[in-house]
Amino acid sequence: MIVVVGIGADGMAGLSEASRSELRRATVIYGSRRQLDLLDDTVPAPRRQWPSPMLPALQALPVDGADVHVVASGDPLLHGIGGTLIRLHGAAKVRVLPHVSAVTLACARMGWNAHDTEVISLVTAQPRTAVRRGGRAIVLSSDRSTPKALAVLLNAHGRGDSELSVLEQLGGPGERRRDGTARDWATATQDDIDDLNVIAVRYLPDERVSSLPDDAFVHDGQITKHGIRAVTLAALAPRPGQRLWDVGAGSGSIGVEWCRSWPHCTAVAFERDERRRLNIGFNAAASGVEIDVRADAPGQFDGAPEPSVIFVGGGLTQPGLLDACLDRLPTQGRLVANAVTAESEAVLAQAYSRHKGELRRFQHYRAEPLGGFTGWRPQLPVTQWVVSKR
Repeated sequence: MIVVVGIGADGMAGLSEASRSELRRATVIYGSRRQLDLLDDTVPAPRRQWPSPMLPALQALPVDGADVHVVASGDPLLHGIGGTLIRLHGAAKVRVLPHVSAVTLACARMGWNAHDTEVISLVTAQPRTAVRRGGRAIVLSSDRSTPKALAVLLNAHGRGDSELSVLEQLGGPGERRRDGTARDWATATQDDIDDLNVIAVRYLPDERVSSLPDDAFVHDGQITKHGIRAVTLAALAPRPGQRLWDVGAGSGSIGVEWCRSWPHCTAVAFERDERRRLNIGFNAAASGVEIDVRADAPGQFDGAPEPSVIFVGGGLTQPGLLDACLDRLPTQGRLVANAVTAESEAVLAQAYSRHKGELRRFQHYRAEPLGGFTGWRPQLPVTQWVVSKR
């Protein structure tokens, strides 16, 4: 059995009696140097610091003999080592004694309800994944450089008014809080930030919408417009944790909306134009999502992680492209393709005759001034083919 004991910055003093008893009876204790140093002389067991990389050591822990003890920060099941150990060894072989988490302490200091606050870990993720268009979050830092790195990104993406509170050594004798805006933190030099810190962020301006407007994206005109984007996302039908291949991605708007739709949704964008690939990267960063941006399809298909769903927004007239997408589609996977030219419509009509599925056309109109009156201006009709692989 592996016994994981959560410990805070206040060390042994903050532990429950059950946690103290577990540590006192331990025959060996694993943890990081900082966590091990929090133990006092009442804990006689030998202490073993995790090596780097840590995963092989976690896999090699003996679970069938005497109990092995691990110390971890706060709640080990909140972006902590507890979940990794359960995944590796099974819940029956791991027992967790949680401490108050840094997230709980940070919400208490800020006066925020924990259930209304997003939790984002940057312990291993890139700072760009903590960019949001509104709301509030507790961000778990990797080290002392994280607050400035996040502030620089927020400022660069028009979120300089966001309110940042850096909370250091929460629960310990050296606890400290510093407040400012993302703009302040981006330009200031703070050399004395503790590595043990979390960031409370209120993202401003608050521009949260379920479907982003077209002007939220940097593009050169090659973008799936808002109305068509909405019906396309409905056809793609994303589910949590699924991966999209966005082929002929243009601005990456479909990939961005896909990643925003559910937790852990990811996307791979294929776009042959270099400037558009840069736009995709910028648009992904502005919404705090990660998109794997690659060059032309199908040349870049090899080596890309397998898709759950494929969207083809461009390149339909390229010989063999649609067949290559169908070949890469897994069983029960879904493919959605949009066409706006007669030539690309013909490709979809032929595909429909061979593979069936659903073929439909959308026509949107926009009201515009016509002299002293108002008239309807048609946008380009979009033909859409949807098919699932049996």
